[in-house]
Amino acid sequence: MKKVLPWIIYLIFFAVLNETVFNVSTPTISQQFSLTPSGVSWMMTIFMVFFGIGSVIYGRLADLFSLKKLIVIGLIIYNAGSVMGFLVQSSYPLVILARAIQGIGGSAIPALIFVAVARYFTPDERGKVFGLITSVVSLGIGIGPVIGGFVSGSLHWSYLFLIPLLMLIAIPFLVKELPDEPRREGRVDIPGAVLVAMTVGLFVVYLNFSQWYYLAGFIILLSIFIYYILKTPEPFIQPALFRNIKFRNGVIVGFSLFSIVIGILFLIPLMLHEVYQLNTRQIGLVLFPGAISAVFFGSYGGRLADRKGNNFVVRIGLFSLIGSILIMSVFLSASFYIIAFALLLTYIGFSFIQTAMINSVSQTLQENETGVGMGVFNLVGTISGALGTALAGKILDGRWFEFDIFHTVTNPKGYAYSNILLVFSFVIFLGGILYFYSFKEAKVIEVVNTKIPPVEIDN
Repeated sequence: MKKVLPWIIYLIFFAVLNETVFNVSTPTISQQFSLTPSGVSWMMTIFMVFFGIGSVIYGRLADLFSLKKLIVIGLIIYNAGSVMGFLVQSSYPLVILARAIQGIGGSAIPALIFVAVARYFTPDERGKVFGLITSVVSLGIGIGPVIGGFVSGSLHWSYLFLIPLLMLIAIPFLVKELPDEPRREGRVDIPGAVLVAMTVGLFVVYLNFSQWYYLAGFIILLSIFIYYILKTPEPFIQPALFRNIKFRNGVIVGFSLFSIVIGILFLIPLMLHEVYQLNTRQIGLVLFPGAISAVFFGSYGGRLADRKGNNFVVRIGLFSLIGSILIMSVFLSASFYIIAFALLLTYIGFSFIQTAMINSVSQTLQENETGVGMGVFNLVGTISGALGTALAGKILDGRWFEFDIFHTVTNPKGYAYSNILLVFSFVIFLGGILYFYSFKEAKVIEVVNTKIPPVEIDN
């Protein structure tokens, strides 16, 4: 595992990069195709939806099949979607389809890596490993707008589709270093997987179009899915997983926190363009300090969690995250330099929270639950991002929050952004309360079966 770890990190970076690499280009894409904010949000939303659905599917498959084969298959699908996106750049519906294919393939990487860490590393070692992974994940999410701004400003936004092709370099090394694993007993619940995909997809469609029949369809599919997993001998998602109170509450907290952060990363480029009239390159530079900070603080947060406990790290992360959002909300029209400083705190807070959350949730799962359990957590985290993006776009379209609360916001164009950020800070506060209520102990109880010898980690 030590030899393959650098390639794992390499893959994770590019896998999560596409969650935000198009963010900075949304004003340009919106202008080219004459789209509303909610319409252009589909560039991120569709990717995150299929990214999340794939996380659960790959997580379940990892309990049955070789991790090596699944990762290679995911990489091939991911890059097929990337090539398609570049070739069909003149058609927005086909671009959306390409983003969906990218999400299906790209979801294999973080889903399978989280499974491997949760399965092969002891609870005392996971903090350091998850911290390293989180730092790279945060960097990928954060630096995406920077790279996106540079590529879009220098070439064209469609060239962003070609960036994942660099991942193909890793395939020969992965085939050589990753072990061949035998097929394990069990079956793949294909009807259950299809029900998950359809239920989640219809929910996101409702978020974007707000028609009652989409909501009705979602409720019907959700009811069918719940009935199905209760009656099926080997369902895609075991009902017992949600009877685990700590896991269930951890998923809820992750949903609320991740939706806000991804929503912010969607809002900020639009806000900087509308309020400050910045171009794509300038927007990328504003986001750059925070993106770079994620490299250090994600890893540091993992080490800190091992020493001080997950609760300590979450406390610091919440303070930084809420503080940064309030700074942006109150001083939104003062200067984009203040926004850059606040975003630095946003990325630091998110890195800390994400590391501790993954560590906490993984320690609530049995060994035979790690694949689907971490897959569900990834799904919820990703879908929450889709929710945050769709909801933010919907609020901007509806012009619901265009009223003055803070007199420090002097530009009327900034009213809606300021008020949305204020609401976001309150949601994060509620999520923090639920986390500390659920994970009261200094250290989460260890219920993971550790029969497999742990892998040593270099200090």
